[in-house]
Amino acid sequence: MIQKPKGTVDILPGQVEIWQAIEKTARDIMAKYRFNEIRTPMFESYDLFARGVGETTDVVTKEMYDFYDKGDRHIALKPEGTAPIVRAFIENKLYGPEYIKPYKVYYISPMFRYERPQGGRQRQFHQLGVEVFDGKTALSDVETIALAWEILETLGVKDLKLVINSLGDNEARLNYREALINYLKPFEEELSEDSKTRLYQNPLRVLDSKDPKDKEIVKDAPNILDYLSEASKERFEQVQSLLTALNIPYQIDSNMVRGLDYYQDTIFEIMTNSEVFGAETTICGGGSYSGLVKELSEGREDVPGFGFAIGMERLILLLEAQKSDLAVENPLDIYMVTIGQSVVREALQIVQALRRQGLNVEFDLNQRKPKKQFRDADRHGAAYTLTLGESELAEKNINVKNMTSGQEHHFAIDDVIEHFDQVKEAMKEGND
Repeated sequence: MIQKPKGTVDILPGQVEIWQAIEKTARDIMAKYRFNEIRTPMFESYDLFARGVGETTDVVTKEMYDFYDKGDRHIALKPEGTAPIVRAFIENKLYGPEYIKPYKVYYISPMFRYERPQGGRQRQFHQLGVEVFDGKTALSDVETIALAWEILETLGVKDLKLVINSLGDNEARLNYREALINYLKPFEEELSEDSKTRLYQNPLRVLDSKDPKDKEIVKDAPNILDYLSEASKERFEQVQSLLTALNIPYQIDSNMVRGLDYYQDTIFEIMTNSEVFGAETTICGGGSYSGLVKELSEGREDVPGFGFAIGMERLILLLEAQKSDLAVENPLDIYMVTIGQSVVREALQIVQALRRQGLNVEFDLNQRKPKKQFRDADRHGAAYTLTLGESELAEKNINVKNMTSGQEHHFAIDDVIEHFDQVKEAMKEGND
């Protein structure tokens, strides 16, 4: 039997409703902030990620699904959302004067990374994320962080903790890079194998190591905040001031660097404690990536960017573990029960008319016995059943039953299919 690939899951009816509820909640909130949806291809040029994400990152060196297509083009399934959207921003000239700035978009999309599957982490996974282009001030940073915070709070994630840091501009990163290498050199033999590789290629990633020995070594490493330019210091101070103004609590972690090379200035993570992962876990992360538009457009004038991504699988596990009361809606308004084959044609017409009223209606396509139809109506949680038999059809009426109260009455078929809301009101008043 052919089975699904390792690291993928089937999201079945009964499970997909939580996905839909999260997406609807997030879409409604993002609309308030004036973000519009963007959709990019599932695969892109390999070079987009090598240049945009960073050739020394784990994503590119270890995790990316890449292949050569029939035209011998080097292609990669997208492992993250920012680089493709920057590419779309450049290619479609969304920087033009005809577009309102800042240019704000969001995406909800599958991503692909080859790594060991575990709880909340699959080889095909899904991210909900946003990108803001040409937001030139700390206000853009904070509004975007506030959006992420509101989404997670509204969904009911408990014990949220916001952690922020600044990586500074290019000059600050270069100066800090040199200082960090000088600090780490004496410990080179004690570092993990991954950190030895990163030491000269991308030493900031050593700060992000999960290896216990590495974490002990970097504990006394130079502080990147001491290397910020005056402009970066001022921006980071404004971020803190504005977060305080919004009553969003935060902590500063100068060792937080994020996993991708394009970040500069403000970065952030939102964490929570959860038994499902056994420790504090990050559910949202992002930051500023000024320089990425210039890098991917081969010299075009730079456009600042800021964004974040939320892992959907991890978020759903958290909501389930924290017993969130997120409303998952899949109501069935009416179940049509038929008695006898002679009424099926008219019953189908009634069902379609009710659906055109905007009601959710189920109909037994297999035309089983009424007892089984009533059982299914109960299993579906139908609010009402309509029962049509030969006698009802002859009298041009239909039986309506409230499945919660058990109350039932006969109504004219025309009244039911034209004004079912009035039928419900009449039943509440005890009239037929």
